[in-house]
Amino acid sequence: MKELKTILLVEDDPRDVELTLEALNEYRIANRIIVVNDGVAAMEFLRCQGAYAGRNPEKPAVMLLDIKLPRMDGLEVLKAVRSDPDLKTIPVVMLTSSREAPDLKRSYELGTNAYVVKPVNFKEFIEAIKHLGIFWALINEVPPQ
Repeated sequence: MKELKTILLVEDDPRDVELTLEALNEYRIANRIIVVNDGVAAMEFLRCQGAYAGRNPEKPAVMLLDIKLPRMDGLEVLKAVRSDPDLKTIPVVMLTSSREAPDLKRSYELGTNAYVVKPVNFKEFIEAIKHLGIFWALINEVPPQ
């Protein structure tokens, strides 16, 4: 049986965190989900620094990354991840409410694997998260560490 890897959710809106966790749970995505609320904490988690200094250095199966974050925004996180040889293979899905063309363009220029606009409708949001979770956490194959 395939080992379930961690999903890293980088989201500062508690309602979106709750909805995302509920959607993943509803569809029985059993992966461990780590939630951090800003870009600095995301980088500390990925680099096993700060509060995460003692954690298992396993890379997440996928990082679901919001763009609008405090301390370090999602585009800065994406740029840092893609420029770090130890992190650059982590799949990154921009999961954001931004429909702004410059955000979409810049995300792909920096190397995002996917750009998903959070649906406003609850049922559509749940469905979008279900598909993201199933593909990125269960189906997608990541390179060995």
